Amino acid sequence: MSDNLVYSTETGRIRPTEESPVAFTGDGIVRIQKETKGRKGKGMSVIKGINPLEHDLKKICKQLKQTCGCGGSVKDNNIEIQGDAREKIKAHLEKLGMTVKLAGG
Repeated sequence: MSDNLVYSTETGRIRPTEESPVAFTGDGIVRIQKETKGRKGKGMSVIKGINPLEHDLKKICKQLKQTCGCGGSVKDNNIEIQGDAREKIKAHLEKLGMTVKLAGG
């Protein structure tokens, strides 16, 4: 039995409360930075600042992986693309109408 139901003698079936989506607090600028920390020296381009309420992050990640010809994933509302492909990523996101900045070194 893994349906996670809770019964109460006073109110009957108690359903878990659904959390409302957290409001996105960003400045509207998408930042692309290169990270190597914690990745055994392998570089990775991390895209931060895309509003997940307006854009489908998985769809954008798929498009970026096809553009760059490498792997990637979505973690914690950030898109991670393998390798240092910041210029290609910047060009693609600007085509989608986003304001993009290259951050970090």
